[in-house]
Amino acid sequence: MKKFAILMTAALLVSGQAMAAEKIRMGTEGAYPPFNQIDPSGKLIGFDVEIGNALCKQMKVECEWVTQDWDGIIPGLLAKKYDTIIASMSMTDERKQAVDFTDRYYSNSLRYIAKKGSNLDVKDLKGKTVGAQRATIAAIYLEDNMKGVVDIKVYDTQENAYIDLAAGRLDAVLGDMLVNYEWLQSDAGKAFDFFGEAFNRSDEIGIAVRKGEDKLRQQMNAALKAIRDDGTYAKINAKYFPFDIY
Repeated sequence: MKKFAILMTAALLVSGQAMAAEKIRMGTEGAYPPFNQIDPSGKLIGFDVEIGNALCKQMKVECEWVTQDWDGIIPGLLAKKYDTIIASMSMTDERKQAVDFTDRYYSNSLRYIAKKGSNLDVKDLKGKTVGAQRATIAAIYLEDNMKGVVDIKVYDTQENAYIDLAAGRLDAVLGDMLVNYEWLQSDAGKAFDFFGEAFNRSDEIGIAVRKGEDKLRQQMNAALKAIRDDGTYAKINAKYFPFDIY
């Protein structure tokens, strides 16, 4: 009986380890609506979150969400605070040196917004003050292409850039078109609008995993294809946008 009890204890421990392994920790920012944000009740919501949960359901694993400030989101993955990043991250060549990516789960472009009636021209922004979220594609574009032309202000969150735009401390904000689109639908954004055409249309958004974790990456790619094929992706997409963002 003693031997049986020891064997049973060992089996339970192994079983517990197996169950613990059936979990994927998803890292996200929690401050980038409509893709990821904390609602008034403290719940993490958004397009990224729903896609992540759908992938976990497809893979028959538990999702555990971890929020992390944007500036530290890749270091957090490398430090094994979570297993993936699903936080509307563009798959840039620079980031590919640090992490691996799945196939895209949506596509993005950049576009400016400003107060209605400001008559700004993207070809003539000299001397204007333009904001963007730090360490994003938009901020990188401004630093690479507009330094010395405009006064660049970067922010820890996209929301803080919008706050300064609404307060008149910025002439314009450059950001992801889809995120700007969402803000323009809000009460705070009603007095603002896009100007100029969308650009950087080849921006693809993927899920990051640590280098060498190819099994997880392939599993997530298979799950992404499955939720695209079975209509799950389309249902989530329709909750947030009246057009396909894939």
